[in-house]
Amino acid sequence: MEDLVAPDTPWRNRRVFLTGHTGFKGGWLALWLSSLGASVRGYALDPATSPSLFNDANIGSVVEDIRGDIRDAASLDRAIQEFAPEVVFHMAAQPLVRLSYQDPIGTYETNVIGTARLLDAVRRTPSVRAVVSVTTDKCYENKEWSWPYREIDPLGGYDPYSASKACAEIVSASYRQSFFPVEQLRQPGGHQVAIATARAGNVIGGGDWSTDRLIPDLVRGFLSGAPVRIRRPHAIRPWQHVLEPLCGYLTLAEKLLTPGPEAAHFATAFNFGPNTDDARPVSWIADRMTGFWGDGSSWVLDEDPNSPHEANYLKLDISRACHDLQWKPRLRLETALDWLVSWYRNWQSAPDSMQAFTLSQIAQYDSLIRIKG
Repeated sequence: MEDLVAPDTPWRNRRVFLTGHTGFKGGWLALWLSSLGASVRGYALDPATSPSLFNDANIGSVVEDIRGDIRDAASLDRAIQEFAPEVVFHMAAQPLVRLSYQDPIGTYETNVIGTARLLDAVRRTPSVRAVVSVTTDKCYENKEWSWPYREIDPLGGYDPYSASKACAEIVSASYRQSFFPVEQLRQPGGHQVAIATARAGNVIGGGDWSTDRLIPDLVRGFLSGAPVRIRRPHAIRPWQHVLEPLCGYLTLAEKLLTPGPEAAHFATAFNFGPNTDDARPVSWIADRMTGFWGDGSSWVLDEDPNSPHEANYLKLDISRACHDLQWKPRLRLETALDWLVSWYRNWQSAPDSMQAFTLSQIAQYDSLIRIKG
């Protein structure tokens, strides 16, 4: 596979352990890291959907594909210790709100105990220098207020998914404070591991086939020719293309790899979200998607009175990431929707080309980073 960037990329020949590489976000990150020259070992369960980005884009051809449960301590320890990575991205999770109501215990086991298992395995892997543990924007105690949540705001969660991710944040902070304290990071007689958490949500892009998510539900409805039933059309979310937070995760990891103790400044929590005016209602997304898709696509209101609780209003304050990481959103929401419709349309017409097509979108985004700085 041809690299997307110059040979001096900080990721060339870097050993990266990525949990959740068979998922939507994990699959995009696996492709991006591989294209940057990294040596990637993925650790995850089988893809949860069919079709899946992992199979559509043949991600197994560019990473070392290890199947295992994040809750299985022996399997996880063996996979990470044998590989001896320098960087760990933890993305394995039960990622769905509605599924968390059906399987709360499994959600807590995966998202909380799984995170603790991963961080405990890091304790026994001397090669590790940087850990980015990915949680969600829903880790905050949502008070339905009108201003964006900051990293210093209280954690919480109404539904089991949101609560489990708040717990994962607490677990990550506890491991950092107990075993990898920032005041001893890369100091004489100290340790080498910098741990940060990344909070992003409502990520959209090609290759997401999850159940009970707006974009996949719309695409499945468009493909079937039936009107799509939409819950809570007035709910507002911080929508962003998948490459936006992934760029943030990569940038954060690079900062955590800073050789000296100044890396401690980045061993904390970071929000990654869109510009404020790209936090839009569900109905706005559905209307734009039907316009981009055409072919008589449409949506209708789902008036099921038994739908479980979901937050109506959520925005993130991204000031810390913009200031400390020099990261910023680069794709406006309409462009992100255009890109994802193009991805699914290409999947319809040329399914065997999806690795190349996905890499072409990564390259296009990478060019925006280099042009705009």
